[in-house]
Amino acid sequence: MIRFENVGMRYGMGPEVLRDINFHLRPGSFHFLTGPSGAGKSSLLKLMYLMSRPSRGLITMFGHNMATTPRRKLPALRRRIGVVFQDFHLLDHLSAIDNVALPLRITGFNDEKVVEHAGELLKWVGLAERLQARPATLSGGEKQRVAIARAVIGRPSLLVADEPTGNVDPAMGSRLMHLFQEMNKLGTTVVIATHDVTLLKDVEASVMALENGRLSFLSRR
Repeated sequence: MIRFENVGMRYGMGPEVLRDINFHLRPGSFHFLTGPSGAGKSSLLKLMYLMSRPSRGLITMFGHNMATTPRRKLPALRRRIGVVFQDFHLLDHLSAIDNVALPLRITGFNDEKVVEHAGELLKWVGLAERLQARPATLSGGEKQRVAIARAVIGRPSLLVADEPTGNVDPAMGSRLMHLFQEMNKLGTTVVIATHDVTLLKDVEASVMALENGRLSFLSRR
């Protein structure tokens, strides 16, 4: 269970960018997060993948109260979260397959199995010929697909994606959404921030809307 109770967030002494955020996400649920630019979507996602702490309120992640959880325990909790960043966050000195394999290597998985699994994922997202390519040689859409493969390789408890289909064509976008849905069927809680309203029509999910730092539920389907 992931729960936000009366959460607020501000940067420094500035105004709150998130105000009185309340929701809970059941394990294995699927959610879209929408809202105009500047509404606070990226700030909310940062709280969800534990890169920021709220200014007030209570966040509970995987049974842990984040206000009282020691910082030394955060890396283990973060390993339960897959993140697709809007600007990819790939490591330039690593090949595509090594970027994808990295989360499992960090946790000590057998390297042969890791490479095999990473290669299968990259082939599935249409990058069979780009396994050894470095990020500098990849297009924006290819980088996006590498980032998505990296986010899902460890079968995370929570998958958070920021505009994951923004740099790919509609056909590949549909394929990537199918991957997210398959992860969801395996029990992963999925949260996708998007401006693409066509995604909302094609996937059965709840829709959360942020506007001026406040959250509402547009629908539950």
